Amino acid sequence: MYSNMTTTTAEVVSNEPEPTRSGFHGLGLSRELLHAVAAAGYTVPTPIQQQAIPEVAAGKDVLGCAATGTGKTAAFVLPILQRLMDERSNARTSPIRCLVLAPTRELASQIADSFEHYGVGSQMRHVVIFGGVAQQRQIRALRRGVDIVVATPGRLLDLMQQGEVALDHVNTFVLDEADRMLDMGFIRDVRRIVQALPKQRQTLLFSATLPTEIQQLSRNILRDPVRVAVDPVASVSEPISQSVYFVETSGKIKLLLKLLEEHKVDRALVFTRTKRGANRVSEKLVAAGVAAAAIHGNKSQNARERALLLFKRGDLRAMVATDIAARGIDIKDLSHVINFDLPMEAESYVHRVGRTGRAGKAGVAFSFCSTEDRQQLQAIERLIDERLDRVDSPAEVSTSTSTNTVQPETRRRRPRNHRGARQRRS
Repeated sequence: MYSNMTTTTAEVVSNEPEPTRSGFHGLGLSRELLHAVAAAGYTVPTPIQQQAIPEVAAGKDVLGCAATGTGKTAAFVLPILQRLMDERSNARTSPIRCLVLAPTRELASQIADSFEHYGVGSQMRHVVIFGGVAQQRQIRALRRGVDIVVATPGRLLDLMQQGEVALDHVNTFVLDEADRMLDMGFIRDVRRIVQALPKQRQTLLFSATLPTEIQQLSRNILRDPVRVAVDPVASVSEPISQSVYFVETSGKIKLLLKLLEEHKVDRALVFTRTKRGANRVSEKLVAAGVAAAAIHGNKSQNARERALLLFKRGDLRAMVATDIAARGIDIKDLSHVINFDLPMEAESYVHRVGRTGRAGKAGVAFSFCSTEDRQQLQAIERLIDERLDRVDSPAEVSTSTSTNTVQPETRRRRPRNHRGARQRRS
């Protein structure tokens, strides 16, 4: 949870050959950061990185709206590291200079990993803070002094109330996945934390969607922000192939097993609506001989981290998750996302399927729709302004009605009255 990013000294880096020139060279990043980017295998910045990095590095407030999986984390991590490196402190115990808030433990850990990987050689120290684990290691790291804190709101407030966290020297504040903060009921906590920050600071707000309350929050905490929007609100990345299967609840497990086999899926992230459902699906998969595990809010932090590690290593073929994990899981080259249950909120669909097709790579998203899920499907298609491909379920799987029975909303309206039908035909 604590890291002093000093495994490579600046002197050693300066003696290395120039990194291969890439699109990142024009963004004003130091040689150290360019080496770290090249070591990570990236050569061309994504659109949000191209737009946001220069603005963040210049100290401007930024309102970023981009679909998940677009390289958003590096878009703020890289320029923040650049600014902190330009203002290096030789003090043994430096105050917190950057605070990043994330809605979930998984996302906080992912952001901290990015600071770790890109910050090699920077001598920047960071700590990740979240609940579900003992406080002592986090407190010891804070007392030793850190430049960067990545935290979830609840645990951060606990440590602030205990006098273990002082935010009066923060000069860069990042609120990531702001709309998810709203969904999870953290906006009040966020406002309390903002009140403890210096009024003179740089603020970056990133959100996949911009509901009214987030727009109001942005007006309150941002000063003359530069708006960066590389995708339409609630869009799904182009490389993702999306399709829907119509199947009753009783046939979903059979369909899931058949798809895993027919499509030779090595690793699939499977989403359910409830924690109990995640456990049940995981147990059914294991009983059928598929290596699987469930991950959700009732699991201990150690259990969640172990499941993620096994999944990343390829030891698990399927990980079954609730929406709490939708924005915090970053699995390299994840090929398939399967919506075993459609989400109640259409926006969650975007974040679920955004776990695949990342960084421009192709991905596949399968969704199961039962009779009672028709309204959710229509809401999803309205939100993303796209009709999912209809696929007939295998004959041996218990289906709902045929694919022609569950129609897009406009076709379902046709029988209402003859005058309406004539208007549509004209």
